[in-house]
Amino acid sequence: MAVSFSLVRKIPSRSEVHAIPVASDDVPAGATKDAPGVKEFGLDWAVLASQGFEGSIGQVNLMSSDNGPIIAVVGVGPAKEVDATVMRRAAGAFARAAKRHKTVSSALLDAAPEDADKGVRSALAQAHAEGMVMGAYRYDELRSKGKAKPNKIASVSVVGRGGKAVTDALERGRRVGEGVTFARDLVNEPGGSLTPPKFAQVAQKMAKREGLTVKVMDLAAIRKAKMGGVLGVNRGSYHHPRFVQITYTPTGKAAGSVALVGKGITFDAGGLSIKSGTGMMTMKMDMGGAAAVLGAMSAVKAVAPSVKVTAYVPMTDNMLGPDATRPGDVLTIRNGKTVEVLNTDAEGRLILADALSLASEAKPDAIIDVATLTGAAMAALGNKFAALMGTNDDLRQQVEAAADRAGENVWHMPLPAEYRSLLDSGVADLKNIGGNLAGALTAGLFLKEFVGEDIAWAHLDIAGPAWTDADAGLDVKGGTGFGVRTLLELVQAFEKPSADVTA
Repeated sequence: MAVSFSLVRKIPSRSEVHAIPVASDDVPAGATKDAPGVKEFGLDWAVLASQGFEGSIGQVNLMSSDNGPIIAVVGVGPAKEVDATVMRRAAGAFARAAKRHKTVSSALLDAAPEDADKGVRSALAQAHAEGMVMGAYRYDELRSKGKAKPNKIASVSVVGRGGKAVTDALERGRRVGEGVTFARDLVNEPGGSLTPPKFAQVAQKMAKREGLTVKVMDLAAIRKAKMGGVLGVNRGSYHHPRFVQITYTPTGKAAGSVALVGKGITFDAGGLSIKSGTGMMTMKMDMGGAAAVLGAMSAVKAVAPSVKVTAYVPMTDNMLGPDATRPGDVLTIRNGKTVEVLNTDAEGRLILADALSLASEAKPDAIIDVATLTGAAMAALGNKFAALMGTNDDLRQQVEAAADRAGENVWHMPLPAEYRSLLDSGVADLKNIGGNLAGALTAGLFLKEFVGEDIAWAHLDIAGPAWTDADAGLDVKGGTGFGVRTLLELVQAFEKPSADVTA
């Protein structure tokens, strides 16, 4: 269900639940008339204390009021530390707590510092809407009748001030949040349903709805484009591959250009280097990078960057059909380089190689690829951080800053030139694996081979944070939509990187 937002001066009479923020340093030691919510709503802090309310971030207690709506007392942590990340978490927790109600209101923006300027209030308002949309998300598409338990929130009245700037920020946050949930829906749909042709149809429909330019390449077009990586991975599949290109062009003269590349493996069985049964259980999520890129494109007009943004999304599954690529086969990528495939389960880098090659031909100011690429990144960073690599310090710092504003964790990792020899092949230009050690780094070095010279490039390995096995914070079990918010923050604030290529 879509969630709408409005900015109001007071709590609407129709509100069923109203959220008030309480900082941890404002929680009273005992019952007092001056405690938050006592005068306005008659809150009983003795009861709240008995329930363990401490004002920690995202803690929510529901209480009846003397009159009017149910009051959701929402913790926001220390008052001086309230920022967009805190606001997202608090709003998401409120959305979950109020899930049985359609019409709710919120005074969470009152948590803003007293001296907050318009920019800060707008950032908090956007985060509020993002958090509410993400917190209200559930994937119920495949549940039988009567088993679905959707979040019922449809309308959120945000009580506060700020005028058009805050109203616009709420709408922008709604669209960004919906971009995340769009990505989540894509990741959560089974691979037997979201085949490459259907994936391309969904992307095309989204692009047309948003007024973006879209081009879909079928098998014949991919062959003509000499995308040997995509064709090689697809050889074992019943379903033909697709390659989707979507472009946003700003009004007026573009201040630059950014290419977003997303890995779209709709299901990864490992090819002939087959995965274990356990290893396949969540492999419908192996198109999480493509989902993140498409989720960002679905909301790109809402953030209205001044730069041209083009998405390049190769789509195929990785199966074991009768003519599947064999270990030892050699593929020719679009840029002419040849790759000896020694492990068919290292397939994502093969389709990304074609996409990076094609993106490079347009000579953008920067290329950012997003991929659920390696288990090695998860071994190093767990499931809360994405690995960030790249060739340009300026671009890397922009990605890090964007991720910080978006509340998504990335960690810079190196691309050591000393490890490039691990990719040397005896029969081709390079092989697709580098050995048992430093797998995330050698995967990054492999991708670097297909990025045009002098083009700033960053690589996000999101194998860990693209999926969660349990509800946690803003995430709901399944696909997380990780990367959508970072990409949107990046393109919105993008500046052409310096020409200094550092790795």
